[in-house]
Amino acid sequence: VVGTEVAIPCSVSDYDGPSEQNFDWEFSRDTDFVRIVSTWDSTFTSEEYQKRVGRGDIKLRRSSNDAVELVIRNIQPADQGRYKCSTPSTDATVQGNYDAEVQVKVISDGLSVSGSKARSSTSLRLSEGDSFKLRCSATTASPEHTHLHVTWQVRSGSSWRDVLSLTHEGKFQPGPGYEERYRSGDVRLDTGANDTYRLSVSQASSADGGAYRCLVSEWVRGADGSWQKIQEKSVEIATVSIQRTALDVVISTSNVSVTERDSLDLTCNITTDRSGIFQAEVMWYFSASPDDTLSDAQLLLSMDHDSVVSDSTLISLSHVDRNSYRLLVRDVDVEDSGYYFCEAAIWVPLHNGSWHKVVERTSAPVSVVVTALEPDYDVFLNASKTPKFSDDPTELNCRITNVQDTEANIRFSVSWYYRQRLPGDDTEPEELLASMDADWALLPGDRARERIQNGEIILSKKSADTFSLRIQWTSESDRGDYFCVISAWSRHRNNSWVKSKDVASASVNIFWATQDYTLTVEAVKLKPFFVAGHTFEMTCKVSSKNIKTPRYSVLITAEKPLADQSSPNGTTRIISLSQDSVVRLEDWTDQTRVDGVVLEKVQENEFRYRMYQTQISDAGLYRCVVTAWSPGGGGMWREAVNGLSNPIQIDFQTSGPVFNVSVHSDSPTIYQGEVADLLCIVTMEGMPLEPDDMSFDVSWFAVRSFALDREPILLASLDRRGIVSQGRRNGSSELSLERISPLEFRLRVHGCEDQDFGNHYCLVTPWVRSATGVWQREPDIRAKPIFLSVKMDVLNAFKYPLLIGIGLATAIGLLSCLIGYCSSRWCCKKEVQETRRERRRLMSMEMD
Repeated sequence: VVGTEVAIPCSVSDYDGPSEQNFDWEFSRDTDFVRIVSTWDSTFTSEEYQKRVGRGDIKLRRSSNDAVELVIRNIQPADQGRYKCSTPSTDATVQGNYDAEVQVKVISDGLSVSGSKARSSTSLRLSEGDSFKLRCSATTASPEHTHLHVTWQVRSGSSWRDVLSLTHEGKFQPGPGYEERYRSGDVRLDTGANDTYRLSVSQASSADGGAYRCLVSEWVRGADGSWQKIQEKSVEIATVSIQRTALDVVISTSNVSVTERDSLDLTCNITTDRSGIFQAEVMWYFSASPDDTLSDAQLLLSMDHDSVVSDSTLISLSHVDRNSYRLLVRDVDVEDSGYYFCEAAIWVPLHNGSWHKVVERTSAPVSVVVTALEPDYDVFLNASKTPKFSDDPTELNCRITNVQDTEANIRFSVSWYYRQRLPGDDTEPEELLASMDADWALLPGDRARERIQNGEIILSKKSADTFSLRIQWTSESDRGDYFCVISAWSRHRNNSWVKSKDVASASVNIFWATQDYTLTVEAVKLKPFFVAGHTFEMTCKVSSKNIKTPRYSVLITAEKPLADQSSPNGTTRIISLSQDSVVRLEDWTDQTRVDGVVLEKVQENEFRYRMYQTQISDAGLYRCVVTAWSPGGGGMWREAVNGLSNPIQIDFQTSGPVFNVSVHSDSPTIYQGEVADLLCIVTMEGMPLEPDDMSFDVSWFAVRSFALDREPILLASLDRRGIVSQGRRNGSSELSLERISPLEFRLRVHGCEDQDFGNHYCLVTPWVRSATGVWQREPDIRAKPIFLSVKMDVLNAFKYPLLIGIGLATAIGLLSCLIGYCSSRWCCKKEVQETRRERRRLMSMEMD
């Protein structure tokens, strides 16, 4: 269109050379081209265009290294013609095209946009919820077949926002935020006579205020079917200001106090500056807190804009006058105490007969206190049974006395509390033992929950005015102050029970004098001197004080020397006897002497411990650990006090031999598949012994690491009776263990594998026969480990694969030769017909 700005883009692709390309622009009306402008040659411009280029009416705008735009401002009809864009070649070889042309057609400006009745921008002052209409006229006299695109816009700041458009394709398009209002019909765009376009807005809000303009653009369809915008014009139509509707909602009274069973009367007054036709909607809410929102509050009653009141039995809502609405609540009770507030809204009619809410306000909450009709009564607590000793029963009775002003809709429940009394005047906070709700359902507290469930504490309602608490077996932890709280419950109109009053009784102290438990244990060795193999015997005598009918449990412990501690803390639990005379072996692990220890009850306070065929390894300090038990509740026993006896020492004086153990191997490094020989050699120092007077338990272990940082694995063992046992292993190698001499034991690993490597050692337990013929077990002796390495034999590893490969290759070669011979001999044989030759002798020349 004449007078507009035109930008013609030109780009190049698939080129070699520098990334930034240059462009030349030329123009032709008929046949010859005139040079306009160039990106790299300032003298390129012809004389005809030098002034326009110098003024900036024609310029180049580079958008990237390979694209530019020719910009022509204020285009004229003389600029109609063909424009050619060319780029100098930077390629090594000429390929593709290096110029392109475009035809530009310039048409006259036939677009006209104006406001209604050719007036300039006007101002409209509207109230919230009103409707308004704006008109604009748009015509075009273009010689081309063009289409108009009309858009209504509003400016509420520095930017324009689209309201509703009629596109050049004849489609309605609402702006962002107006989609829902367009679908509901609140925002419409209508076309009228004389090319007018009317914008209609209903239910105007404050967001609709601002300056409105009509933006019209002209579009034309190109030869390829695409649409092109050729020009755009706008005109401001009006400035619309929306005034908010003022609404004030007040409850006539501030704070109200009402007695239970009376009526509550509240009035909500509304004031508004709205004129004309409108209706008010009123809703009353109730909330327990003044800070609750409407979503958290309870809706009591409502009256809509058609004066329809929601249904309720005890609550009514009436319209006193045009601006007053009365709420009446009859027969109030305590649960009606809280905060009341009313919400009012103004509704205005629309053109289609519907109603629109323009403003809504909520009053400040009014505090309403309903005073309950409390009953008057006293509470008395007494102890009908008090304990004299531990585990005696305790019973407390809580009575309701001097009951006055009670109705048939009152019932009572009880809560029991306990408070521990500390030395001096200090007290602990009270703890809830149990309580009853309005239905007399029992609710145990944390302190007594388990005992109530087990029946140790019983709570009951003996009569209409008496509640009792009974402790079947009272313990020292139950000593302290007890009190009860009687709660009065009132029945409300919805048949629910609400607590109206609590009255606490005076406390009752449960206490009895006690003395500390004492327990004395004395251990006595019956035989002062004995040797290994004989029976060790000791008794434990127990005496106690201040314990009611005690029973005792006994545990025998042994403290072994540092070199032989089977327990981490140095103490071994041997055998125990419970208070019910049940004997149990604790940590006694000698399977050959399962019956070698005995613990029995001689008298009520005396116990005897025997250990038969004592061994040198039994040396140590032996004690009696005694626990005194007293009878508890429910036939159970309760631990009272513990006691420890004096130690009894078992010490063997011997001058027997001293054994040493070592591990030896002639070849600690072997190859896979070979046999590893490991010798466990026992040496003896001191007094020599005959081979028949000594025997050994030998066990072989392996640690599969270099640094001995893993658990040892049992390989095999040989006891002193010659029985061999093997441990569980994952490998395929075989083990054998044998005694080759009285003091030498050999372990063989047959067919060694990689997993057989590691540190190997033997553990030897010597057994020596004493002069009396009893076998004595000596302490275990562990040898220093030896590391066994297993290597791979490369020659043997590859020998069989090579032989198999050579054999297969030879067999395949012979088979190939055989197949070839047979094929040539029988399958591919051809018969050749030989030409028969005559046998004639040459004649001699003389006969010729």
